Amino acid sequence: MGPTPAHLLATLPLGTRVVVRYRIEDDVHGATDALGELVARQPDTCTVRTRSSGDVVITLADVTAARTVPPPPAPRPR
Repeated sequence: MGPTPAHLLATLPLGTRVVVRYRIEDDVHGATDALGELVARQPDTCTVRTRSSGDVVITLADVTAARTVPPPPAPRPR
């Protein structure tokens, strides 16, 4: 069995592109995702910089899944 999602986030280099699923209490679905660059890390939290929401601070105890993702595709020419 591999590392836990929280351990993965605690050990990845800053600047890695990730998708993180984490629990939220105020949502009827109970979880949401953050897709972006891992930009900061504290003992209990990590920060993912997303295009739509800016910097999202996530409590590691709320993380249910995390993985690295490839860079976004290059913009298509008009």
